[in-house]
Amino acid sequence: MGRKYAIRDQQGLYFATFTVVNWIDLFIRDEYKETIVESLNYCKIHKGLRLYAYCIMTSHIHLIVSSEEGSNLSDVIRDFKSYTSSQLKNKIKENGKESRREWLIWMFERAGKKNKRNNSFQLWQQNNHPIELSSNEMMDQRLDYIHNNPVEAGFVDDPNSWIWSSCSSYQKNEQGKIDVYFIE
Repeated sequence: MGRKYAIRDQQGLYFATFTVVNWIDLFIRDEYKETIVESLNYCKIHKGLRLYAYCIMTSHIHLIVSSEEGSNLSDVIRDFKSYTSSQLKNKIKENGKESRREWLIWMFERAGKKNKRNNSFQLWQQNNHPIELSSNEMMDQRLDYIHNNPVEAGFVDDPNSWIWSSCSSYQKNEQGKIDVYFIE
């Protein structure tokens, strides 16, 4: 079965990855990760996002998502990326503890100037390449991949220890940073 990169069925389940330009390790600070958490929660409540799994890594985010009936998943993703880009730009500029502030802003402005769709600032890579999860096997594989990502990266030994993912929600039935719908 080939990859399906377009969002065809708005209520279908999709695996999506949002990557910071140049794979910059932006999410090494908890306050930046909290911006992602807050925005995902907002999208769940106000935009019709259905979130089934997530993992916030240092340079990218993995999600399994769909949208509620009447919501357009492509629009939700666009709004999420636009809003978080703006919010993170402001947080970087205002963070007195951010030793990489000038470099980060320079890198994101440089990426924006190279992109025809942006002219001043780009935080996220343009493409998400959402993959429709059309079988139980695909869902299980992506769920395991998401939850084991911090272990594979060497951040933790036990995937339940990574508080920036939905793993403990699935494995321990504990509420994580974001409530998720369970894949059954």
